[in-house]
Amino acid sequence: MGTKQVVKGNFATAVAAKLARVDVVPAYPITPSTLFPEQISTYIANGEMDAELLLTESEHSAMSAAIGASASGARVATATASQGLKLMSEMLFIASGMRLPIVTAVGNRALSAPINIWCDHQDTIAERDSGWLQFYAENNQNALDLMIMAFKISEDHRVLLPSLVGLDAFVLTHTMEGVDVPLQEEVDDFLPPYKPALKLDVRNPMTFGSFGTPAHYTEFKYQQWEAMKNAEKVIDEVFSEFHGKFGRKYEKVSEYR
Repeated sequence: MGTKQVVKGNFATAVAAKLARVDVVPAYPITPSTLFPEQISTYIANGEMDAELLLTESEHSAMSAAIGASASGARVATATASQGLKLMSEMLFIASGMRLPIVTAVGNRALSAPINIWCDHQDTIAERDSGWLQFYAENNQNALDLMIMAFKISEDHRVLLPSLVGLDAFVLTHTMEGVDVPLQEEVDDFLPPYKPALKLDVRNPMTFGSFGTPAHYTEFKYQQWEAMKNAEKVIDEVFSEFHGKFGRKYEKVSEYR
């Protein structure tokens, strides 16, 4: 049995990253997702999390660092929102094209102009065709659970695609709710260590993100499409396993009535 805690949505995603034993967290702060790297920093400083927090100069650099770390075989998480996700956009396509299972928490926030720090889903919906899986949390419990499950889904070798986990700006990111936080050993049993299909290795050199002619480009994109279709089955499998282990049931589409 885990513990019942009253936490903000950002804390829920951060504790999920800790429970997932994430290796690297590249981050650049942006409202309303700043609390995610702050909490990760606290975990690392207190010795509760064995990970590298990389404080970059922009969201573009944060996703670039995430790509490098993931390609090296690390389990990687980050967080952003709104204009920050837009600045990452170039790198989102590279992450999915290189089939890197990065998980990003997104505090869904309106895009400027005018400047608006409150909830809107334009930021993630605009990345619909970027090759990332997208999950949306209804509450803070969902945020924690979906972060953990996103790693398992993304890292499945039938999928190998990155994931976005969206939670509403302020409505969830900064709102306190009761959340069941599982024990570390329970998550370890559910989510095994990341085993990359391929990784950068000086002893076994290979090329990542190579040049592709139109013929090769088509093949890469077709494989991504196949992976996205495979994800439908994998999502069902992971949701079912999660329900059996933690007692919380998830479906790809939740009806409101």
